[in-house]
Amino acid sequence: MAEASTPNTTKFRRVMLKISGEALMGDKGFGLNPPTVQRIAEEVKSVHDMGVEICMVIGGGNIFRGLAGSAQGMERTTADYMGMLATVMNALAMQSALEGLGVFTRVISAIPMDQVCEPYIRRRAVRHLEKKRVCIFAAGTGNPYFTTDTAATLRANEMTCEAIFKGTKVDGVYDKDPVKHADAKRYERVSYDEVLAQHLGVMDASAIALARDNNLPIIVFSLDEPGGFKGILSGEGTYTTVGG
Repeated sequence: MAEASTPNTTKFRRVMLKISGEALMGDKGFGLNPPTVQRIAEEVKSVHDMGVEICMVIGGGNIFRGLAGSAQGMERTTADYMGMLATVMNALAMQSALEGLGVFTRVISAIPMDQVCEPYIRRRAVRHLEKKRVCIFAAGTGNPYFTTDTAATLRANEMTCEAIFKGTKVDGVYDKDPVKHADAKRYERVSYDEVLAQHLGVMDASAIALARDNNLPIIVFSLDEPGGFKGILSGEGTYTTVGG
């Protein structure tokens, strides 16, 4: 069955969506919440229907976080590889939800596991995007000591994405935690260097530096806002742009 081509109705041709593993938990304290996975898949489909080519990277913190395992005495490299495998599980769950909505999807892993997903080959991944398939990049960069934030920035650059959309629980970047501080100020726009200097916590330092070096904007928005992802691509909504 051939994928149908949809005319692009936004200024973005190709984007990276980065979400945390915790975003898939919903109100559960661990693992996957199928209704939440379904809701996020519907958000992705609504943007895909606009003709935008979509890459995704999903963290694994809802199942296992390598840094936390290391802090509890586990050898860091082993813990990080366990975290990478958790991202593959999340990617497969998202693939199932998207394909249930009729969106053609490929899970592409930095760690080869041919029975469940494709190995990462850049040219093949680009071709999937050109055919309007959603590409979910799993297993991070394939290396310990690198987060999924860095993996998302790396893949976004390799796929020539025009922006990284970072879905969070709040509608942008604040000078302090808006959940704890009522007077927290939201930035409309903030520079890469300000994010690093003020420790604003958008992404880890290596991801921000990689985005800065390649002038790749990061758009931080609320994943909990229904229609928020599509709204921003349509020129609406509330968000913060991290840029040069």
